[in-house]
Amino acid sequence: MNEIASVVPASGDREATMPRKEPTQRRSKERVERILSCASTLIATGGSDAMRMSDVAQMAEISIGSLYQYFPDKGSIIGTLAERYNALGRECIADALQNVSDMKGLQTSFAELIDTYHAMFLAEPVMRDIWSGTQADKALRDIDLHDSRLNGAVLAAARLRINPAADRARLESSSFLIMHLGQATMHLAISVERGEGDALVETFKRMVLREMLAG
Repeated sequence: MNEIASVVPASGDREATMPRKEPTQRRSKERVERILSCASTLIATGGSDAMRMSDVAQMAEISIGSLYQYFPDKGSIIGTLAERYNALGRECIADALQNVSDMKGLQTSFAELIDTYHAMFLAEPVMRDIWSGTQADKALRDIDLHDSRLNGAVLAAARLRINPAADRARLESSSFLIMHLGQATMHLAISVERGEGDALVETFKRMVLREMLAG
C-alpha cells in the first residue's frame, strides 16, 4: 500500500469533484445513494450533458437546496460516480494480480483484465458516458490520471515481484503508461464500429504482452 501511495500525488482538482457534505448518519448516506442512483438513471437515459441538477432533485424527491448540500454542482455528482467505477476497477486489477508469480501468469491475468474492462465499457452506459467525457473536463481528467497511477503501481509491483532485478524506474514508468493507454484504448474502441473496436483491443493486448516480455 505504501509503495502505491508513494507514486500518487495529492490533487486539489480531485477534491473539487467530491461531495460537499460527507454523510455520516444513516439517513444522509441513504439520501446520497438515492441521489447517485437517480443521476445514474438519468445519465443512462439521456447522457450526462443533458442531466440537470433539478432533474436529479425531482427524481430523488428532495429539494434542490438539499441536493446542493451534498453536491455543489453536476460535476461533483459525475466525479463521484467516476471515482466509484474506478474503485471497482482497481479492486478487480488488484485481485487479478495479487497472486501472480511468473510471467506466463502475469500475461494470462492481464490479457483477461483487458477483456473484462472492454466488456465493462460495452455493458455499462453510465461508465461509457463518464469515461468518454473525461477529456473535456479537467477535474475528470485528473481523476482518470490518478486512477492510472494507482493501477500502474499495482502492475509495476507484480512485474517487480516476478523480476526483482529489473529496472524499477523503467517498470514503474511503463506500467503507468500501459494503464493509461489501456483506458484510452477503451475510449477509442467504443467510439468506432464494434468489429474495429474489438480489433483495437486485441492490438493493444498484443502490444502490452510484448512490452511485458521485454521488461
